[in-house]
Amino acid sequence: MKTILNVIWLVLCGFWMFLAYLIAGALLCVTVIGIPFGLASFRIGRYALWPFGYTTVERRDAGAPSCVGNVLWLVLAGWWLAIGHIVTGVLLCVTIIGIPLGMANFKLIPVSLLPLGRDIVRTDQPFAAR
Repeated sequence: MKTILNVIWLVLCGFWMFLAYLIAGALLCVTVIGIPFGLASFRIGRYALWPFGYTTVERRDAGAPSCVGNVLWLVLAGWWLAIGHIVTGVLLCVTIIGIPLGMANFKLIPVSLLPLGRDIVRTDQPFAAR
């Protein structure tokens, strides 16, 4: 079931959101200071390309630098990417078939707003590994 949802997701909105994250990551990697943000954008872009079967968990070792980085991310790219997820999620929820895809878009909003200090893990991993 995850594979079917991922393929439908890829066709309807996953590829476009992936491109948005790639563009944001490339723009952020222009400066040396922006490289960690660009890498986070690439990581989330891969998650946005194939989201079913994965989830995000907070890292226990993330401290104050990730908090400051999240504030900078929110201003630079997070706000625009979250708006993209909201618009796409609402459009997908118009049809019954699109509701699970719209919910997946809404699941991506918190990680698009505050990506630093989060890990993307498979949902079938044991909870001890998270």
